[in-house]
Amino acid sequence: MSQVANVITIDDPADPRLADFRDLSTADRRPDRPGGRGLVIAEGVVVVERLLSSPFPVRALLGVARRIEALGDQLASLDAPAYVTTAEIMAEVVGFHLNRGVLASADRAVQPPVADLVARSRRLAVLEGVGDHENLGSLFRNAAALGLDGLLLGPGCSDPLYRRSVRVSMGHVLRVPFASLDDLPGGLDLLRENGFKVAALTPRADSVPLSAARLHTGKAALLLGSEGPGLTEEAIAAADVAVRIPMYGGVDSLNVATAAAIAFYAVGIQDTSRETDPCS
Repeated sequence: MSQVANVITIDDPADPRLADFRDLSTADRRPDRPGGRGLVIAEGVVVVERLLSSPFPVRALLGVARRIEALGDQLASLDAPAYVTTAEIMAEVVGFHLNRGVLASADRAVQPPVADLVARSRRLAVLEGVGDHENLGSLFRNAAALGLDGLLLGPGCSDPLYRRSVRVSMGHVLRVPFASLDDLPGGLDLLRENGFKVAALTPRADSVPLSAARLHTGKAALLLGSEGPGLTEEAIAAADVAVRIPMYGGVDSLNVATAAAIAFYAVGIQDTSRETDPCS
């Protein structure tokens, strides 16, 4: 670690250089909250590694020595400071004990215009009212694992770059493209103009079984709603087809991220071109 010039030891929790990481447990002072400073906060070695290899401009790192050392190779070419301190000082700065031992802050990267993302994609998810940060993070992780080209965030969706979403996504929210689709369901016309079949995922009995919709045969956009109420009637009516995941009796629905994972797999079931060796 001594070979990395930007590693700086910190022994004062009041050091102003740690401003990006201060009081993360205080809701009205969080740097990543909507309407605040708009920073991206990554937590843990794996998520920080993904941030370091993403388009998001890294501002600083803060961690205990062994976690910073684990990132040594990537820090050698990083033009941002890495602050090393004790777990006790880090907890005082952050506001809670951080088991993962390292944080990184970054400015937001420019997201693609919705029209550009749609034009270059084959498989997309369109979200309506997904306000739970953990569900949103899980959706991004599933999208990365199962080969979606991006997510379109409709009205009522939470901020995917909130710290909890970034953490639950295991940093994949930093690599899966997303864009805002402010007009929903009206914006679905843009998808159809680009050759997409829009499928609304709903458990209602008059919908088509997912396997019967044959969504893997062309461009497909999966429309997913919030936990609990699901999609609005307007959104379902605007889709080309309503599809359901057949389930045994006594279970009326799945968690939105779980249902999405099944649907994402079904949409891309014949495409193994981007599959990677899990041992690599």
